[in-house]
Amino acid sequence: MSVLFTFPGQGSQRAGMLHALPAHNEIARTIEEAGDALGFDIRSIDDAASLRSTVAVQLCLLIAGVGQARALQTHGHVPDMVSGLSIGEYPAAVVAGALGFSDALRLVALRGQLMEQAYPCGFGMLAIVGLTQRPLERLIAQVNSEVGPVFLANINAETQMVVSGSEVSINQLAEAAKRQGAQRCERLDGAVPSHCALLNAPAARLADAFTDVEVRAPRVTYLSSSAARPLFDGAQIAADLAGNMAHPVRWHDTMRLAWERGARLAIEMPPANVLTRLASPIFTDGLAVSGSDTSLPDLSALINRERVRAAR
Repeated sequence: MSVLFTFPGQGSQRAGMLHALPAHNEIARTIEEAGDALGFDIRSIDDAASLRSTVAVQLCLLIAGVGQARALQTHGHVPDMVSGLSIGEYPAAVVAGALGFSDALRLVALRGQLMEQAYPCGFGMLAIVGLTQRPLERLIAQVNSEVGPVFLANINAETQMVVSGSEVSINQLAEAAKRQGAQRCERLDGAVPSHCALLNAPAARLADAFTDVEVRAPRVTYLSSSAARPLFDGAQIAADLAGNMAHPVRWHDTMRLAWERGARLAIEMPPANVLTRLASPIFTDGLAVSGSDTSLPDLSALINRERVRAAR
């Protein structure tokens, strides 16, 4: 195995992200298919004002990821494995053949609604750069005892973490982290405290919606970023997708797993390059590239080159 497609999560969105996708028949078809399924022009929700909605963000990320991956697949470039961060697991499951696109659209719209309704304000997420996991966990325990619940939500790299909780809790944690030597503490856009137990109830409601959806065994290796392991069974993938909003993201471990399983070319689907930057230190003898920063012909050339290398 050698080629990995990665799909970014919330926070990577950009105004005009669907309009910025490459001019390709398969991408246009994907956008049209999404509009037909949802009942409105999907391009109308990628402006800055619309992207203040969690629902709009998650739908745009799903459509952008599936559209770009389909464009590559029409040229024969099927990935050997896929993985997504948070909402990115949905386009990953679609591209792996485990989840139908129309089902994914419906489920993602519901997912965003449930998350928004659960925490419309007063909560959020904070990125912390410059601390390793154990020192940060000690600070989290301290804030929990003094103020209230705050959770380790994402382990993106050895010294890049994300926490979720109330504004009061994450603000206090930010101050404590800076005193401990953190290089940067940055609030993420949005009020939803994702990837922690605060979203257990919405995740349970989403799991109920999955009972009416067929989720199949994937045609390519699907790497869960919640479990940091491959999932081969449709029921496992359904549970993973339904529950990922309430589970921490183990992205660093997932990328190490992809490397250990033979991935040497990681291509991040639009609209950003965050996952590319996170994968690059792991893919030291390989290559991580952003589909937003690399043309489709150049991506095709990179995949062809990797296929030749892997066949030797």
